[in-house]
Amino acid sequence: MKVFIGFFLFVSLSINVAHSGPYTDELAKCLVESTTVEDRTELVKWLFAAATRHPAVSEMVVVSDEALEEENRIIGALVMRLLGESCKEQAEKAYNYEGDRVIENSFEVLGSVAGQELFSSPKVAAAFANLANYLEPEKLKHLGVKQ
Repeated sequence: MKVFIGFFLFVSLSINVAHSGPYTDELAKCLVESTTVEDRTELVKWLFAAATRHPAVSEMVVVSDEALEEENRIIGALVMRLLGESCKEQAEKAYNYEGDRVIENSFEVLGSVAGQELFSSPKVAAAFANLANYLEPEKLKHLGVKQ
């Protein structure tokens, strides 16, 4: 339960998986199946590096411009491989039948899978579990939250 609350808060704040049509679903499936754990780890690193530019967290974590550019290069190559080679047919069909947002929606699914892999780390799970130290289960009973 403790890990779930932390995971839910992070995911709900960072990744919004949109509803999509069948062609977008096929593209998303292809993106996930065509990436390795290492690819998805790079995607998480890129998302994290880019997020450090937000004023709310920029003083907490510093990622150099060079490191961010390297992540941009890596993810740019990944996107080109996925959309230009591995999932080219699915991308074309999704775009032709379902419109402009298919790429964004499909990559949100890939990002969600990558995030799930990130949270499978015991150290990350432990960090989120610490949130429970600051919750008051009594005040959340009406939601069915148990200690």
